[in-house]
Amino acid sequence: MTERPGSPRELASGKEVKEPIVFVIDDDPSMRRALTNLIQSVGLEVEAFGSAAELLKGKLPDVASCLVLDIRLPGLSGLDLQAEFARANILIPIIFITGHGDIPMTVRAMKGGAVDFLTKPFRDQDLLDAVVSAIDKDRRRRESDNAIAGLQALFDTLSSREREVLGFVAAGLMNKQIAAELDLAEITVKIYRGHIMKKMKAKSLADLIRMTEALGIRPTKPSSEPAGPR
Repeated sequence: MTERPGSPRELASGKEVKEPIVFVIDDDPSMRRALTNLIQSVGLEVEAFGSAAELLKGKLPDVASCLVLDIRLPGLSGLDLQAEFARANILIPIIFITGHGDIPMTVRAMKGGAVDFLTKPFRDQDLLDAVVSAIDKDRRRRESDNAIAGLQALFDTLSSREREVLGFVAAGLMNKQIAAELDLAEITVKIYRGHIMKKMKAKSLADLIRMTEALGIRPTKPSSEPAGPR
């Protein structure tokens, strides 16, 4: 694939992207070509840009990806772009490359969430290892996000009463205890629990508890629970 001066929007609108992609931003044309050829040599899609502004013209495709980013760029610097992504909650893993690295710059980049910081000249294998690791990290994050989104969609189908019951189930209460807390018949609670299991597609109680933990649902403490030490 030859380098082109377009933006990620070209990928989103003109070409459907399903495979992982690496974005390269470096203002040195020879470095962009070298990085593009190197990354393509391991079978990865590459889009290269001469500035951060070029990348920001478009929308990043919804696939596993990472960014190989030079620190010093015309206009918006690499560190500034990292900060822009953080403000916009764009979680693409960033690998910084620079010929002028120093300790404060490295610390700032790593504190900002960069996955690696390579000083030119770096070994080809070091960059490829960093890229593969970053792509894998982004893929795992996306899978986790999709799983949580799926669980949230299931949780949203629960009625308000079923959510109340689920809170007590998460706290480890038995049907009889939940019934007392909600002033319901024990058989009614049992029915609610059955509905919850079915709607959440939980295979077991342990499975349901794991779902509540993943969703960040806090267990509902029973009103009869003794107060802790003062």
